[in-house]
Amino acid sequence: MSYKRITGIALSFVGLVVGAGFATGREVVQYFSSYGMWGLAGAAIAGIVMALAGTVFLQLGSYFHAREHRLVFKRTTHPIVSILLDISVVITLFSIGFVMLAGAGSNLEQQFGWQPWVGSTVMLGLVLVAGMLDVNKVSRIIGLLTPLIIIAILAVAVYTFVNWPDDVNLVAQRSAEIESPISNWLLSALNYNGLALILAVSMTLVIGGDYLDPREAGWGGLFGGIAYAIMLVLATMAMLFNAELIDGTSIPMLTLVADINENLGLVMALVIFAMVFNTAIGMFYALGKRLSAGRESQYRVIFIVGTLLGFAVSFVGFDTLMEYVYPVLGYMGMVMVVILVGAWVKSFARIRDEATKRARLRQLMYLSLHPDKELEKKHNEEMQQLVAESNLGDKELYNYVSDEVATQLDEDEDVEFSIGEDYKLLADENQLEAKEEKKADTYADSRAQDSVRPADESPSEKDEKQNKADNS
Repeated sequence: MSYKRITGIALSFVGLVVGAGFATGREVVQYFSSYGMWGLAGAAIAGIVMALAGTVFLQLGSYFHAREHRLVFKRTTHPIVSILLDISVVITLFSIGFVMLAGAGSNLEQQFGWQPWVGSTVMLGLVLVAGMLDVNKVSRIIGLLTPLIIIAILAVAVYTFVNWPDDVNLVAQRSAEIESPISNWLLSALNYNGLALILAVSMTLVIGGDYLDPREAGWGGLFGGIAYAIMLVLATMAMLFNAELIDGTSIPMLTLVADINENLGLVMALVIFAMVFNTAIGMFYALGKRLSAGRESQYRVIFIVGTLLGFAVSFVGFDTLMEYVYPVLGYMGMVMVVILVGAWVKSFARIRDEATKRARLRQLMYLSLHPDKELEKKHNEEMQQLVAESNLGDKELYNYVSDEVATQLDEDEDVEFSIGEDYKLLADENQLEAKEEKKADTYADSRAQDSVRPADESPSEKDEKQNKADNS
């Protein structure tokens, strides 16, 4: 396994789940610190669940080489359940989108005293413009701000420790007086997990799909989840022991940072606004793409209409929307997490075996593509056998492995290898197609004991049909 890849996966996962809601601190207050000292226990439990879910989602994404969430839903659940999960994700995209528009108004109102509609309107304009451009480039640039949020959380945690309250129990009681829409601290923690994970599931599965080895993807999710858990506990402590300072504010994190230093508060307001923008454009862009699947020419119309509808709903108010919308999304997410974790448990043995085979296949492909090494005939036969036993289509798996190994060799300064060279795969197209036909005869039987549904066609044919269905 590569520790470099595991670290990259972990950082990607943390960057994904540390979104605008976490950055404002409002979620932390609503779901954790409003329960007093029990909120710390809730944050710890939520962190453990996040680490488990990160492992599961990323491994499933890697195992299926997922390009989008519907592929995994369809391969692991009943068709009706798959449709319901997809609908839940679509509802989440729209809901989080209009909550972010409202949050933009609250952010600028708290920092500059402007009317909420001003910030929301500015955000609306930015989202509409960005939606017509290369959204991925815009999001990547703003994604660089994620470390600043992490630094801010660490800063307010240190600030809290330095200014530790004399009577901890009294402060905790004061914090517990803050209203929360969920009565029980444990249910609140699990609801938070559901909210965060239903929001992140699409990109988490895709991130996992970018990595060949499910074991590496799983370890990345585990370590990323642990890092997130630490930040969540620190943020909860900061909100809990500064309850009097943040009481009544819509953006608690901004209040804490501004209390440390007024200029830092201004910077934090801009960072939060950028994070809110990043989340908002991500939600409405994904919503537009999802609803325009199969009719891509209508994307812009759907995107604009969806964003304008979200803008209209945002006038209900940031606090009100979070109080009522987030718990509903959280319950939907809890159901989704249970379903996917159940599918993962049932498929764990097969995922583990597939990971071992892919790791060996990577080693053999390395010998094949390395200019100074030679692949023996027995190794070639072993490669063919490994590919034949994979859950992925032959051509798909060959390209998957060869691209990763070629990139690895290209980045190795000690190896004379260029990604632009015409590196040769060990089996030609005819061999691959022949093996696909042979594989089709035994594929359904070999999959019958797995939670993943068997298929009558070969994996490559199945993938082809799946892609067509996904775009319909």
